[in-house]
Amino acid sequence: MISGGIGKRVHLITGGPGVGKTTLIKEAIRTWRGALGGFYTEEIRVHGRREGFRIVTLDGREGVLAHVNYSGPPWVGKYGVDVYALEEIAVTAIKEAIRQGALVIIDEIGKMELCSSHFREAVSVALREGVNVLGTIMLTPHPWANEIKSHPAVRLITLEKTNRDSVIGEINQWLESLQSRATSTV
Repeated sequence: MISGGIGKRVHLITGGPGVGKTTLIKEAIRTWRGALGGFYTEEIRVHGRREGFRIVTLDGREGVLAHVNYSGPPWVGKYGVDVYALEEIAVTAIKEAIRQGALVIIDEIGKMELCSSHFREAVSVALREGVNVLGTIMLTPHPWANEIKSHPAVRLITLEKTNRDSVIGEINQWLESLQSRATSTV
């Protein structure tokens, strides 16, 4: 399943809600020994009910991306999206990771994040600059996200509950190849 994918510098995981995309990203980067930057998202739950989403950068900054109590616009479903927080926290983290030449983590390229033109531009810069990216992307069709999915640098991997172990194996193999290349050039 890895054939042709290990040479790609952008690995994006897609799949349905709740399949474990963010968990897989966190597991994969746990053993990364090189420079690392970017962000991931987490659900905000109150009494077992999802009320929003939080942005967490790999250097420890965090903020609320979207919440049922935000007035919006923009709105994605029942969630008002805080575009300012997205740009100040997530976009800044992406830009800094690119500047450092780090492995860039982008979790996720989804409907909420696509509310920001600055976010879309930061993702486009990551594709142009030649940095390595590990991220997640929405499964549902969207014109801009579809362009990203079909970019020549992108290896798109669909995560399902039944292929989780093989996907984490693919991602770990790719990350190991990046680390091997980095140490052989030092």
